[in-house]
Amino acid sequence: MSSTISVTNALQIVAQAVLENQLTSSAELNIKRWLTESQFAQYHPELLELIASKSFKRLDELFWEIIPFGTGGRRGLMADIGSATMNPRTIAESAYGMAIYVKKTIEHKRYKVVIAYDTRNRSREFAETCARVFAAQNFEVSLFESYRSTPELSFAVRHLGCDIGVMITASHNPPADNGFKAYWSTGGQVLPPHDKGIIDCVYDSEEIPLADLTAAINNGDIKLIGEAIDQAFIKVVCEMSLSPARDIKAIFTPLHGVGETSTYAVLKQAGFKGLSIFEPQRQPDGNFTNVPDQLPNPERPEVFKPACELAKQTGAALVLACDPDADRLGVMVAHQGQYTHLTGNQIGVLILDYILLKRQAAGTLSSQHYVVETLVTTPLIASLGKKYGLKVVDNLLVGFKYIGQTMDKLGVEKFVFGAEESLGYLAGGYARDKDASVASLYIMEHAAELLTQKKTLLDRLDELYAEHGYFLEGQISETCTGPRGKAQIQELMVAFSKRPPVELAGVKLAQVDDYATQQVRSLPANTPENQLDGPQGDLMIFHSVDAEIMIRTAVRPSGTEPKIKFYFFAKAACSSPAELPKVQANTKAKLDEFKVALRAWIKSQLK
Repeated sequence: MSSTISVTNALQIVAQAVLENQLTSSAELNIKRWLTESQFAQYHPELLELIASKSFKRLDELFWEIIPFGTGGRRGLMADIGSATMNPRTIAESAYGMAIYVKKTIEHKRYKVVIAYDTRNRSREFAETCARVFAAQNFEVSLFESYRSTPELSFAVRHLGCDIGVMITASHNPPADNGFKAYWSTGGQVLPPHDKGIIDCVYDSEEIPLADLTAAINNGDIKLIGEAIDQAFIKVVCEMSLSPARDIKAIFTPLHGVGETSTYAVLKQAGFKGLSIFEPQRQPDGNFTNVPDQLPNPERPEVFKPACELAKQTGAALVLACDPDADRLGVMVAHQGQYTHLTGNQIGVLILDYILLKRQAAGTLSSQHYVVETLVTTPLIASLGKKYGLKVVDNLLVGFKYIGQTMDKLGVEKFVFGAEESLGYLAGGYARDKDASVASLYIMEHAAELLTQKKTLLDRLDELYAEHGYFLEGQISETCTGPRGKAQIQELMVAFSKRPPVELAGVKLAQVDDYATQQVRSLPANTPENQLDGPQGDLMIFHSVDAEIMIRTAVRPSGTEPKIKFYFFAKAACSSPAELPKVQANTKAKLDEFKVALRAWIKSQLK
């Protein structure tokens, strides 16, 4: 069949494919829009070619949904066309919808936006598209001249007094993905009602004017920025230092991302002369060529393997890694002859422990100071905060934007630390998003001070466990792609809500906190007992019956990836340091059994 088929014939082929279950009905609706509305005319040749060749699997992948805003904005597979992918049209729609919404919401003579991008494939192209859209809407546009970190973008929004900001990144996703992160004037990611308002404007987008890039730069509508913002950012992070301790050897890897511009630059300016950068993963590379499996997520221990080989040869005490947009920090610690991967929860605990030790000694803490964490982050952070008499906010939904929102609500003057289990941390009021720079500064200082006592970060963790009890966390996820995957995730969420497990591996579940319905339900009857005091969102937390080892598990669909995620929390009493190894072994064994049983239950629900 020729690729010059008419739109009418193409629509007939698509309709027949739906009848034969070769294409989803949602894809048909989106394809019809792209074929019949004038703003999509430039994409017709490629779309008609795909329909003529009956590439229905590819068409479903490209059009099965209108890519939504999640906890981190829009993120997904890159392509040249498609309502379900990150492409020039969906990027332009995102910027245009944001511009129109801002104009409806804020009164200004002229609006200001700052745009940054990471090292991913097409990130610069997408950033320039955004700049052209905003310039056409008479925005004063500040565009970073080269790749920069997400936290520097958050800082720049505030530093430049912008109304909004945009970051082009897909964080730690695979190389095929990219994304659009939307920031408000606070420097935090957009929150209700702005997120819904923006996406409504995005969906209403028709023809999108684009300014000429070169002309807009020449006439000053688009200003290229860089070094001055870099220096201001690095300076403010370095000023967060709490110790002069610098005698430590470490290796840093940006995993082919932007981390050298922020995290590495901060640590070098702070005076860590024993820090070196891992050359094989230094160069910007959107394919993440030298990262194992090309998956640049520092939550994965495998990511550290190449750098750890060098660390063994050089005797480095730490190996640090950022994800590609340098807002997350992963850590490996040399301990008893091997390198141990710290979880996001453990890193958060160690950073907060360090901050509290130093600030208490300096007399800069009070009962009005506060720490913040999400509902799926370790309870040990709350325990530490309470030990020092601080306020603790620990009932936030997943997403660092809620930590930023809490900072603005309670005031940054008394803000001490915010953490989420997925390697996200912030101290200080210079930004409203997580930052690997300040996290690495504190981890390096803490480790350097411990070295003077012949201790490691793991030794310090054991001391905290002996004092507060042993806390063990874990996570598993089920990846469910495409329209069928979305349905599977919905099926599982319904199963957990309507017919939840009541016993797993001998662990009896007594209660579920359902943040979607705002109910506390008792198990096994699954009957409502109380209204839930907390935010509303797609999250359920199951609590075990009182036992020697307490177990909680949380379940939620990811807001940025086609996954359903499960978080595990175990706590066991520990009466002395000598007892800790036995307590750790027993707790790990029990939690492992619980995970296996939960996976089996999940499998039974997907039949």
